[in-house]
Amino acid sequence: MKNVTDSFVSLGHWPSAGSFGFNTDILSTNLINLSVVLGVLIFFGKGVLSDLLDNRKQRILNTIRNSEELRGGAIEQLEKARARLRKVEIEADQFRINGYSEIERERLNLINSTSKTLEQLENYKNETIQFEQQKAINQVRQRVFQQALRGALGRLNSCLNNELHLRTISANINMLGSMKEIND
Repeated sequence: MKNVTDSFVSLGHWPSAGSFGFNTDILSTNLINLSVVLGVLIFFGKGVLSDLLDNRKQRILNTIRNSEELRGGAIEQLEKARARLRKVEIEADQFRINGYSEIERERLNLINSTSKTLEQLENYKNETIQFEQQKAINQVRQRVFQQALRGALGRLNSCLNNELHLRTISANINMLGSMKEIND
C-alpha cells in the first residue's frame, strides 16, 4: 500500500507546466473541490431548488389567502353575532319592560279585585246585620203582640160576663148576616 501512496506523492512533485497531475495540498484542493461541487449543485440544482422554493412560496401564499378568507368569514360571523346580540338585547329589554308593565297590571288587577271582594263582603255583612236586626225586631214584635193579645184576652175574659158575651156574639152574627146579604 505504501507503494500506491508513494506514487501519488511522487506525482505531486511534478512540475505543473503543461501536465496533468494530483495536487496533494489539502487546503488548495478543498477550495477547488468545494467550488466545483457548488458550481455543479448550482447549475443542476438550480431548477430543483427553484421549484422547491416556488412550491413553498405557493403554499405560503395559499395559506395566507385561506387565512384571509377565514378571517373575512370570521369577521362576517362576528358582525352577524353582534347583530343577533343587539336584537336579543332589544327583545330582552322589551320583555323586561313588558314584564314590568304586566306585573304592574296584575298588581292593579289584584288590588281592584281585592277591593271589590272587600266591598262585597262589607255589603254582605251589612245585609246580614240588617237581616238579623229585622229578624230580632220581628221576634220582639211577635212576642209583644202575643203578650198584648194574652193581656187583652185576659182582660176581656175578666170583664165579660155571660150576658155581655151573648150580646157580643149575636151582634157579630148580625153583622155577618148583613154582610152576606150585601154580597148576594
